[in-house]
Amino acid sequence: MERHSPFIITGGPGSGKTTLLDALAARDYKTFEEVPRKLIAEQSKLENGILPWNQLAAFAELCFKDMMNQKQAASTSDQLSFLDRAIPDICAYLTFGNEAVPPRVTEQAKVGYQALVFTCEPNTSTYVQDDVRPYPFEEALEIHRQLIEQYQSLGYRCISVPFLKLEQRVEFVLAESYAHLGQTG
Repeated sequence: MERHSPFIITGGPGSGKTTLLDALAARDYKTFEEVPRKLIAEQSKLENGILPWNQLAAFAELCFKDMMNQKQAASTSDQLSFLDRAIPDICAYLTFGNEAVPPRVTEQAKVGYQALVFTCEPNTSTYVQDDVRPYPFEEALEIHRQLIEQYQSLGYRCISVPFLKLEQRVEFVLAESYAHLGQTG
């Protein structure tokens, strides 16, 4: 099971996670989209949509359900798979928002993923503030720090993806993933 558990790519908003995952998908690796961003886009269209800046706990519950489905789908894959954020992110965002983290969320955050987590740090050259990413750059950095702290407290080993050219970042992630699994790419 450990071999088929997905790798998580996380980091503060606007750090290039989605671009990195798109590049991995282009090389035929199994990838899963960022649940919070998808849900924000969907919920923003609804009259009483549940959004993290006004209903964080309820939004986290929506994320949890979709992320559980992603984790299950990724764990049945016979190939390397990568998630754009995962359940430990919910723990970090709830903590950052001074909300209680439900015990079942913490329990699920600790299992079903590779122990090695890739982190991407926001940088001023790529960060764009928008309707789905309303945080100023300094807050994006604080969220990034909170994410790393949360993942480490859950027992994960975080490794920072160096901000290199996209193809070099892809090669870095693949090399580290295969090394973690004791394989060559």
